[in-house]
Amino acid sequence: MQDAKEKIIRYYKGTEGEGVAVKLVDFAAQAVKNRKCKLTGFLSPFEQEMAGVIANSLGELKVDFDGGYRGAERQRAAFCHEDFQGTPNFEIAVIKAEWNGEFARLGHRDVLGSIMNLGVDREYIGDIIATKDCARLLVDKKMSDYFTANLTQIGSTTVKTTLDELENIAAKEERIKEIRATVASLRADSIAAAGFGMSRSKAAQEIAAEKIKLNWQTVKNASQSVKEGDVLSMRGRGRLEVAEIRGQTKKGRVGVLLKRFF
Repeated sequence: MQDAKEKIIRYYKGTEGEGVAVKLVDFAAQAVKNRKCKLTGFLSPFEQEMAGVIANSLGELKVDFDGGYRGAERQRAAFCHEDFQGTPNFEIAVIKAEWNGEFARLGHRDVLGSIMNLGVDREYIGDIIATKDCARLLVDKKMSDYFTANLTQIGSTTVKTTLDELENIAAKEERIKEIRATVASLRADSIAAAGFGMSRSKAAQEIAAEKIKLNWQTVKNASQSVKEGDVLSMRGRGRLEVAEIRGQTKKGRVGVLLKRFF
């Protein structure tokens, strides 16, 4: 197993996921050693992909995911040894923060900022579902009392914070728009420009500002190549899947089918 662990860590070395890979490998190794189940914190989609790779590489393991409701983006992983006969408990609680929507307009970024100001590590926080006058936070259950006691303000707005139920969160329904386009090349800036409806120079600026990710890792260079099945996400603009690459046109451009998720 030691060789497999070192191989995985080498694979992710130098990427944004290096630190998480080390932690996930340790969780998985504990599950194998104890022949039981080991629960992680909340993971991004990229980190969930890493967890799947690690479980497959180490053997003797399966990995299950749960974010508290169907369609959750951030989810916890449970590494379970093949001998484990129980059902993993993902230990997810819901915190509801309410405010007067007539006087304050608060969104996801406001809520997350206030939580992070409490000094809470991101791994304890799942999805944040904000509406006009409230937000529901999926959190690690052991942190629920801390949030109800300490999350009293979001920005300058006073909020009422209580425990809620998972059953009160509706399954996520995303809107999908298909975009058929031709691009000069399969560079990240070209695909982002076509999918997010902006000029290529503007897309390059957003990449330079580290606002665009490819497969949940920050795009380092506007010329980075994109392939079929890749996902581009942009802060505040949703995400974009390269559903199909259709080959070159007579003018030498590349036809693509993109799916934009809102």
